[in-house]
Amino acid sequence: MPISGLAREHILRLVAALRTSLRLRVVPGATRSRVVGRHGDAWKVKVSAPPEGGRANDAVLVLLADTLDVTRRDLELVSGRSSRDKVVALAGMTLDMAERRLAAAAESA
Repeated sequence: MPISGLAREHILRLVAALRTSLRLRVVPGATRSRVVGRHGDAWKVKVSAPPEGGRANDAVLVLLADTLDVTRRDLELVSGRSSRDKVVALAGMTLDMAERRLAAAAESA
């Protein structure tokens, strides 16, 4: 059964409204970028980029986009620009789904 235009618009608004936050502990300058696993209530990630000029922050967002299978524009660095502890907002995915994908990435690393 096809979805009407109004129903499709409603569904798209609901999906767009999904927004969650991920807490991260970032280790810049690693030999390779990867999700390591849990670090308290955060996820520990390593990126190969150095912590200079925002390069590590960009690398974190690229790693998350690849790991979570979302576009880079679905991610936003909310806090921690110059800190190892960061909060990233994620649009279009539930926290549960994001946690499962991060856990799977950590297990396969």
